[in-house]
Amino acid sequence: MPAPPPGARHRPAIQETAREDWRRRYLLFPRLLFVLDDTGPVGIETRIHALSAAARDLALAAYLREVPILVAPMTDLLQHGPAAPVWRPVHNPDHKVGWMHSRRP
Repeated sequence: MPAPPPGARHRPAIQETAREDWRRRYLLFPRLLFVLDDTGPVGIETRIHALSAAARDLALAAYLREVPILVAPMTDLLQHGPAAPVWRPVHNPDHKVGWMHSRRP
């Protein structure tokens, strides 16, 4: 078996350091934002509720505790702006929050 290239043994430590630097710089974990468009109000509601149903999957529970998933219709974003409370958490689609929302209420 060939020897690893110089410095290969140090990569896990470098990767770990980079990960910790990232966590220090970003206080909130990134969120996943879905923007829905081109389907009309009924289609938007159908898609939001489909995402909400998918988010109830137990396999996603740990992921959803770490990564907020929010959804908004494009019409709301254009009318009110992306910083407005137009985003709907997939775990509670009847509630509207700003995009910086990070945890379940």
